[in-house]
Amino acid sequence: MGRCPLIHYMKLLIDCDFIVYKSCAVTESEIDFGKDVILVTSLFSEASACTQRELNKISQHFGSSAELILFFSDSTNFRKKILPSYKGHRQRKKPCGYKRVVNALKKEYEVIVMPTLEADDSMGIYATKHPGNIIVSPDKDMRQTPGKLYDFKQTVEITPEQGAKWHLEQSIAGDSTDGYLGIPTYGVKRAQSLFHEKGYTWKTVVGAYKEMGLDEDDALVNARLARILTSDDYDFERKQPILWSPSADYKING
Repeated sequence: MGRCPLIHYMKLLIDCDFIVYKSCAVTESEIDFGKDVILVTSLFSEASACTQRELNKISQHFGSSAELILFFSDSTNFRKKILPSYKGHRQRKKPCGYKRVVNALKKEYEVIVMPTLEADDSMGIYATKHPGNIIVSPDKDMRQTPGKLYDFKQTVEITPEQGAKWHLEQSIAGDSTDGYLGIPTYGVKRAQSLFHEKGYTWKTVVGAYKEMGLDEDDALVNARLARILTSDDYDFERKQPILWSPSADYKING
């Protein structure tokens, strides 16, 4: 993949939850003492070096002068108040060395962790408050956020209309990896077909839920879980999210 020239004032907003988790997991090893004891170990130097290699690859792709800002999720998650079972199936502890690698990165880079927010939300807020930067994340959820997105394969430009449509599609299709299911039997393709037929409106979403014996409250819970926050969805004074609430005639044009 060729190097992508970067205008000097752009910043790379990096989903570092993903990078550090992967780097620490791949450098773990096990010592089997027999009987009932297996010890998981890790060398900090290896985990740190693996993380740095991944960051260097990103930096080199866009040009060595690129400024990197690293985003991590907070230890608490506001979505748990919306749905206590949110990501409840993800019980595995962080891999060995995770916290130590994060703490080391804080000494070298600008690191952003916002109270009760996931890294996705913090990136979404930053990107919409400071347009013109590039989000770096493989997570399909970031297709909601207007602006440039590099998914480790290509850089794409997300329009506000495209982002809003993806949010409604996820509100119906759900995301089993995050633990919210949307409407049973619906996937993204079926949701898209429905919207193409009836229009990208909140009425379409609610109607689809009601056809399956669910109600508007169910639709709203899933829409709020699916929503990646923007600067309009955050109270900077209180440092807390503003939960998404559509009007009855909410409609996406374009």
